[in-house]
Order: sequence, then structure tokens, then C-alpha cells
Amino acid sequence: MEVIRGWTHFSFPMGDASCVGEARRHAAQEAAQLGFGDTEAGRLALVVTELGTNLLRHARQGQLLIAARPDHADIEVLAIDEGPGIQDVTRAMEDGFTTGNSPGTGLGAIKRLASHFDIHSAVPHGTVCLARVRKHAATGTEQAADQRAFEVGAVCVPLQGETACGDAWGAAFDAAGLTALVADGLGHGPEAAKPSQLAVATFLEAPRRDLRGIVEQVHLDLKTTRGAAVCLVRLSGDDETLRCAGAGNVAVRVVSGVYDRSMVTQHGTAGVQIRKPDETSMVLPLHALVVVHSDGIASRWDTQHILPVLGRDPALVAAILMRHHSRKRDDATIVVVRRRN
Repeated sequence: MEVIRGWTHFSFPMGDASCVGEARRHAAQEAAQLGFGDTEAGRLALVVTELGTNLLRHARQGQLLIAARPDHADIEVLAIDEGPGIQDVTRAMEDGFTTGNSPGTGLGAIKRLASHFDIHSAVPHGTVCLARVRKHAATGTEQAADQRAFEVGAVCVPLQGETACGDAWGAAFDAAGLTALVADGLGHGPEAAKPSQLAVATFLEAPRRDLRGIVEQVHLDLKTTRGAAVCLVRLSGDDETLRCAGAGNVAVRVVSGVYDRSMVTQHGTAGVQIRKPDETSMVLPLHALVVVHSDGIASRWDTQHILPVLGRDPALVAAILMRHHSRKRDDATIVVVRRRN
């Protein structure tokens, strides 16, 4: 079984040129901790610089989200803005294309520098650009990820100004499918991070257990903390079944081009008070996404913005939902799962 301890993004709003340098320094620190060589660290610095500069020059309310992903041996950079959007993305990727006084090599250069690149833009709502730079010689990690039946993308962001995120998540893959947990510690900051991180650790100790058993164990382990809302989902590759169990206000929603349904978990707070856990299930529709998110994301969101990217990298979906539906007054986490094509 392969397990992932979910990553956390740190946000860098692009207010002026100094913000680009701040984001680049943070990325360099993350690269050093992951053991990046000089070549990979240099590529990452260029990616961050190009994306940040593009946001400053061309976008409204631009921000960079940066996360180290040790289980993938890479660093993920998301550039998100609120407009005006790119009229022709294909043309904008060509070297020499520019809308201002620049060489016109930005997006094309980013794609060449990145180990993985994806972009979606909608006029006038804005653009989301995804770039990952992988540590050299991470081929085994890459092959393991490609062999999973399900693909996971996530955005997890602490409340602006906090150094610790009160949300946490994790996932476990085996031959049968995937199990994932999202936890939202009460409040925000370091004291909220303790129960959510403990919930993930408890889950990853034995992720194959019955979902109700995991919820009960998490509840017991969080007794000495302020508690957390938790939600588990399990997707089976054999019978197309999605199962769900949890307590509190972590939401689950299943979305495809023709389908939209929420799954209900019981009230309560793990570590404080919960009823005997229940488990619900449904048949997962073809080509559907499973979206699990904390209450830092508004519960009623419109699917129209993510329909064009249902078959793309799930991190794009998470970033678009974050852009449109973050409450901006709490930690926010969105985990998106889809069957690999």
C-alpha cells in the first residue's frame, strides 16, 4: 500500500515585484529540504519568477500557491488570478507572443522548464496555471503514481497570516482503489493543526480498516485535543462504489457533466462528541469527480467553472474552486479524486 501525507500550499499574493522574490525564496527553501540539485532548483526559481511576473503584469488579484510534495518528489506551483483571462491559450503558449513590452517567452518557457504543466483560462474569470518541478531521478515515484487507478489533486491553504494550517488530509492507494481523509481542526492556527494532523496520522496507521472503525479510532485519539471535523471516502476500482463516513462539516460532492450529488455525513466533532458512525455509499458515475472540502469553502458552489476541466489534472479543479468559493476567513482544503483515464 502506498500512502500520501497531504501537502499544504502557502499563498503569495502578487501585490508588487517584491512578492515575486518572497515566493522564489520560499520555493528555494522547499527545494533544499527535498534535496533538489542545482539544476532542478534553478528550473523551479525560473518557473516561480515567470509565473509571478505574469501575474503582476497581466492579471487581477493574482497569487502563487506553492507546495512541496515529498511523496511525489516534486514542488507544485499554482498561479491563480481573477481575470481578465487569456483569449487564445494555444497562441499564448507560442514563443514570441506578447501583449506588452516583453520577449513573449513566458508560458512556453514555463512549460519547457516544468516536469508537468497544465493551464486553463476563461474570459473574463481568469487563469489557473499549474507547474510542477520534480527532483532529479524520481522515475520510480512517477511510475508508481501512473499505476494508480485513481488520481488525486488538492489545494490546502492556511488562513492568510497563519504559519500553520488547521486543515489536513491524507490518502492511501492499494490494488483495490483509494481511501482518503480530510480533517478540519476547530479554529485555525497551530492549535487547530494538532487535531487535524493527528487525525491523518491515525488514519494512515491502518488505512485499510472499515471506515466506521477509522472514525471511531480518530475520535478516541483526538480526545486530548480541541477536536476536528473529519470525513473519509473510499473508492473501489472493482465495483465502482464510493463509500463515505465522518462527523462534522467536511463536505463530499460527486460531479460529472450530467451528475451532481452531495453525500451526507453525521453531525458531531471527532474528539469531542459523535454518534455511532454511519457509512453511506453510492455507485460512482462514469467520468465523475469526487470533491471533498472543508468549510473554508462555501458549501453551495456552482459546477459551471469546473466543467471544462473535468478530464484534466484534478489540481486544476481544486484551484478553480478555491478561486471562486474560498470564504477567505478560515483555512481551506479541497481534495479532488478522479479515475485515471
